[in-house]
Amino acid sequence: MTTPDPSLHGQVALVTGATNGIGKVIARDLAARGARVYIVGRDADKTARVARDLQQATGGDVRTILGDLSVQADVRRVAREYRAAEPRLHILVNNAGAFYRARQETRDGIEMTFALNHLAYFLLTQELLPVLTATPGARIVNTSSMAHTMTRLRWHDPEFKLGYRGWSAYAQSKLANVLFTRELARRLRGTDVTVNAFHPGLVRSGFAHNNQGLTSALWGLLRPFSVTEEQGARTAVYLATSADVAGLSGLYFTNEHVAPVSAEALDDAAAERLWRLSETYVQPVH
Repeated sequence: MTTPDPSLHGQVALVTGATNGIGKVIARDLAARGARVYIVGRDADKTARVARDLQQATGGDVRTILGDLSVQADVRRVAREYRAAEPRLHILVNNAGAFYRARQETRDGIEMTFALNHLAYFLLTQELLPVLTATPGARIVNTSSMAHTMTRLRWHDPEFKLGYRGWSAYAQSKLANVLFTRELARRLRGTDVTVNAFHPGLVRSGFAHNNQGLTSALWGLLRPFSVTEEQGARTAVYLATSADVAGLSGLYFTNEHVAPVSAEALDDAAAERLWRLSETYVQPVH
């Protein structure tokens, strides 16, 4: 259990993708510091089991909200349930995401990688802004990746309808995370809410399982450069809790330090364009 310093007693956090991997570690560390932590998961039994495990490990208050964040109605319902339960939100960690070897579509008919890895961040954050802006010093942490440096946005075909490549779709979603972070920071100027993105590293546990397109031979080459879940979660917890980053917003971190981003990720016009595109995807269905 992580030493509970700095104290988060009296604070509330919501962590997506928290039933395994770095999300589970992030939730554990925030609970260990005294925060009341809501974890979001799709499977009721697994999510409840993880919450019990985290409570036993930390002695903290860990609660659950069920939802499939690839489905926009579920994203909205998760936010409604949270807003009904809590008037404040001190820490939002957008961490749910995945890599898909073959192209899939959500129940909304949107390519899965773009929907889960980017649009869920965008929509959930929008839906929770009322409680975030009502909370002094609220922080948003977005899980991105250095994979963002390997691509540019496919404006003509963001859903890869003209030919799907899993790694390209994943990298595009991670670039979208950085652009979203920067544009949201711009739009939140004048408020007390900050938002930053981070690269967790090549997280060892579960990576090959979650990324079935990765051959065993390639994983053998990459494994020496991988990190543990605890190491992968460290920067997220730092961004969520450290006084060192108070007031910093719109930045990208790795290993608890500000890191450079690609030229594409610094394109303010692209960030605003992605925001407008994202809005068209999440318009409520009447």
